[in-house]
Amino acid sequence: MTGDNAIMLAIGVPLITALGIQLAGRISDNLREGVTLAGAATLVWVVWGMLPSLFEGARPAWTVTELLPGVSIAFEVEPLGMLFAALASGLWIINSIYSIGYMRGNSEGKQTRFYTCFALALSATIGIAFAGNLLTLFLCYELLTLSTYPLVSHKGDEATIRSARVYLGILLGTSIGLLLPAIIWTYVIAGTLTFTPGGILAGKIAGPAVGLLLGLYVFGVGKAAVMPVHRWLPAAMVAPTPVSALLHAVAVVKAGVFTVTKVIIYVFGVDNLFSEPSGGWLLYAAAFTIIAASVVALRQHNLKRMLAYSTIGQLSYVVMAAAVLTPLSEIGAAVHIVAHAFGKITLFFAAGAIYTASKKTELHQLKGIGARMPWTMAAFTIGALSMIGVPPLAGFVSKWFILAGAFESDNYVAIFTVILSTVLNAAYFLPVIFAAWFAQEAPGGKDHGEAPWPAVLALCITAALTLAFFFFNQPVLDLEAQLVGQVK
Repeated sequence: MTGDNAIMLAIGVPLITALGIQLAGRISDNLREGVTLAGAATLVWVVWGMLPSLFEGARPAWTVTELLPGVSIAFEVEPLGMLFAALASGLWIINSIYSIGYMRGNSEGKQTRFYTCFALALSATIGIAFAGNLLTLFLCYELLTLSTYPLVSHKGDEATIRSARVYLGILLGTSIGLLLPAIIWTYVIAGTLTFTPGGILAGKIAGPAVGLLLGLYVFGVGKAAVMPVHRWLPAAMVAPTPVSALLHAVAVVKAGVFTVTKVIIYVFGVDNLFSEPSGGWLLYAAAFTIIAASVVALRQHNLKRMLAYSTIGQLSYVVMAAAVLTPLSEIGAAVHIVAHAFGKITLFFAAGAIYTASKKTELHQLKGIGARMPWTMAAFTIGALSMIGVPPLAGFVSKWFILAGAFESDNYVAIFTVILSTVLNAAYFLPVIFAAWFAQEAPGGKDHGEAPWPAVLALCITAALTLAFFFFNQPVLDLEAQLVGQVK
């Protein structure tokens, strides 16, 4: 299969799957879900099938059309995008298995629309991952926002619609009001929008303008949830748990930090940005977001809201790692995208399983729940310890590279932030784990066991991946090591 055909298929398979889901939904629920799983499996086959050529140094590309000189709709597969696409496609299968158990276990309505929009979101995600220039990335970024709005507003009640409007308003407002002007400004300066190793803007912009343009990009990418453009993320917790998993682990927030990292490497260029003091504010903004979000998470009483603020902090690990501007930290940023995805999707799966089985949503309700839901809480424990950065789990690997990059550059702000945030992570996760396993359950609670088996199977798989990544991460490191040659 040629590179352009593979890219075309990778973007097209979720679209075809969405159409198939609509047709199958009119026949039977089982057929609809079968189409979803078949589409997800096909996407994995297509995306992962490109990996061997990437390891050999190939860069498959597909230009759809040229709109203006230096402005086209085009796609190119490079290491960072390949990592994102492989992660999203792989987790789509697991999330689909989980969704079957969750949606049926809670008798959710509009399930055909749910699976359809999920597939459309995956198509947009692959488009972002493989975007060859800023315009293509922007268009796919907007399509991801629009396709996930019906998922966030799924319940349809007044409070949900209100929160979904916050989600849509912030993400569209930041992208149109900040990101789009940044892209136009880049084109005016450089005459092109094509991602370039070493940076489109290298040698073409200097002084305070660098810091200003960087600000437009970082805050324009609202999905990265750098404070103060983070409010959409807690607001989106009104969505069903599989959607929360999509937002936090599979696509949306990952699209945000992926875009910021890509902008740093391929638009500004690491060397160029490192030489400009005006861009140094990004490190402090990310550090502030990490600490502030962790402190807010400590004050939460609702499980999903605590996990939402945890995500805000963990996302800025990626931004901060990218802002450290060393080869090791750039690899750390990429690795943390994977580590956070495995751990956080496990945590949200567990939260959804708890709700499905017991209807419990608050932290104080989780006392003794480990005895009733041992598989779910074992997975939750693994995910939480990974977020803290405890070996032998995925979160330790990414924090290792981030700290190594920080020590390499004597960046004491990053070192202090990682250490302090690790303590804060432990402060809000460990009490939950202790209460679940060792506290006595309050009398009079609902008699329940585990959630439906598809949900439990999915969270056990992601927990296993969180553990396995500690030992079997070399393919990811080999792939992302190709970035080192680009950022040196």
